[in-house]
Amino acid sequence: MNLRFVEAFYWVATLKSVSRAAEKLFITQSAMSSRIAALEDELGVLLLDRRDKQVRLTAAGGRFLVMAERLLSLQREIRDEMGRSAESAFSLRIGAIESVLHSWLIDWVREMRAAQPGLELELTVETTPVLVDQMRRGRLDLALAALPAPGEGLRQQALPPMPMCFVGHAALHRKRRYSLADLATLELLTFQRGSQPHVALVDLMRQAGHTRLKVHAISSVSAMVELVEGGLGVATLPLAVVRRLAERQPLRVLPCEVALPPLPIFLTYRDDPGSGLTRTVVDALLGFKAIQSGASKKSMTS
Repeated sequence: MNLRFVEAFYWVATLKSVSRAAEKLFITQSAMSSRIAALEDELGVLLLDRRDKQVRLTAAGGRFLVMAERLLSLQREIRDEMGRSAESAFSLRIGAIESVLHSWLIDWVREMRAAQPGLELELTVETTPVLVDQMRRGRLDLALAALPAPGEGLRQQALPPMPMCFVGHAALHRKRRYSLADLATLELLTFQRGSQPHVALVDLMRQAGHTRLKVHAISSVSAMVELVEGGLGVATLPLAVVRRLAERQPLRVLPCEVALPPLPIFLTYRDDPGSGLTRTVVDALLGFKAIQSGASKKSMTS
């Protein structure tokens, strides 16, 4: 039995789409359909119901899906047992929001490249709704976003949230401390409408009685930083991002009487029974964040 055909069936069944499975395996849709047909011929049963555009498993297909996962897991175990080298090339499709990119993602990728020299990274930087959709469609192996991506075959893990802060131009916003009343008179910049930072900012101001606000919804960290640098407003950004960017740009964290709610970060990934590399990467990421979180707590208490 050709395990490439088994793998093709597994991903069509898991992603519920021939086109998405073909994209996942970097083959054409016609090649994917041929592999499924060849597997059905060999087994002598229909695995997929092709009567409409929906991908549905037949009764035999449902039974074989369990076996397919076992076969691919066994294949992975054999490869690992026979000593597959960390030097072997492998591609990983990662999606991340800008807040993660501008804070700790590069440091983690640097560590990963040292541990896995064969890593070929495909990085997508997008907003949370786009990343959630791409995870569901099977276009990403791993996503770091402000919301989890629920779906069949997807696993979620909450990471330490990112403290948020108000940030202004270092030369223009020089008060020792800002009240919400002070900030309510300024033009405020935050993430896209409906996002957690946008909702948190508006709710915080409204609860304090400030309803006449000028809030600009910006989907890009870089764009917000440019606007702050141009003296066009005060932004709400993750503290880790501001500290990193302030090394080369005139940014200043504005001390405020009330703290902004932190930005939640979720790791979503899809287990691949034919490869242990995704799980290896996830374990490395969780270990990296645990060390980073411990170092952050130590610096705060020292």
